[in-house]
Amino acid sequence: MQKTTRLAIASLLLGAVALPAAAKGTVVNQAISESEVLGAQQAWCKALVDISTAHTTGGQAAAKALAEKVLDSAYGYQMGAVLFKPTLTEAPQTFRVTRDGALAYFVGGNAAFPKDTGFALKGWTKCEIANSAMFIAGDSASTMGNVMITDKSGKVTTVDKTWTFVKDDAGKLRIVVHHSSLPFASK
Repeated sequence: MQKTTRLAIASLLLGAVALPAAAKGTVVNQAISESEVLGAQQAWCKALVDISTAHTTGGQAAAKALAEKVLDSAYGYQMGAVLFKPTLTEAPQTFRVTRDGALAYFVGGNAAFPKDTGFALKGWTKCEIANSAMFIAGDSASTMGNVMITDKSGKVTTVDKTWTFVKDDAGKLRIVVHHSSLPFASK
């Protein structure tokens, strides 16, 4: 069959399918933009500094309460497992695929994660992101690069960071992959 004939038949068939009235006016677009990704990354940085500040000014309870809000708004744990590999974890608790595991990493205080001292409680005062690359494919976006975090003495720690974001049903970006590690240092 010739290409033009196939196209004509396809057009006729598609035109013959009537959509319900409600479907004609409803458009769902879960496409992610670069500005949304950059905004989500900046929000993550701000949250890290805010949790540190909450700890300094209000103690462990204030930091934990804020960290819970951050996890619930920035990560996709309500959608299922999040593939989270924090910077400073070790076996058998290297990966934090549950909200409780992530919360323990950020603020400590969970007997089930006895080695966690609270990464977000280290007195961070500044956080900057330098993406090496970003890959956006419709409703998901991945980034890879460095995050530079500054402590209260002015010391900057650089971590290698990979994130993947998807949109939830409300159209909000959620982190579903978060891999962080210290840069390789040759001997």
